[in-house]
Amino acid sequence: MYAETPRLLLVPLTREVIAGRLALAHDAFTAVVPTPRGPLPVTYSLAWPGDLLPLFPARLAAFTPEGEAWSATLVERATRRAIGQMGAKNGGHPDKRGDVEIGYGLNPEAWGQGYATEAVGVLVTALLARPDVRRVTARTALTNPASGRVLEKLSFEEVGRAWDMEDGELILWARPR
Repeated sequence: MYAETPRLLLVPLTREVIAGRLALAHDAFTAVVPTPRGPLPVTYSLAWPGDLLPLFPARLAAFTPEGEAWSATLVERATRRAIGQMGAKNGGHPDKRGDVEIGYGLNPEAWGQGYATEAVGVLVTALLARPDVRRVTARTALTNPASGRVLEKLSFEEVGRAWDMEDGELILWARPR
């Protein structure tokens, strides 16, 4: 996925970036990512991709560009630093009801600045424009009210609760077309 917002570039998550993070798990690194405007050098801090890092070995093993088509790294325009990651789960394929679940996370230094709302809004708009998507869903930990506020700003509504062994009680969210 590639998109631009006033403060962000949403660039594809590539095999090289995943491999670079795994090889340099304890260091910052720079990688060149493809964009429609040409190659873009991006700096990935030690904090990136946060909670997603344990999932990267499996993502690298199963990597296909099509499988990551609805994933993006959030890059701050002014600094060319990766400040977060977002995407649609299951490669952006809706389930039999037409639901697509999204996930997102930002580096701690980017929290509270509106970046998540800015980026996730682009992803949700793109997903809901697809005829095969009836609804976009998300899950947030009850202990992470800031993430819930992002979804509320984007017109998501709370639709239920669930439990996760890692995150505890979850709030389930949905935004219909």
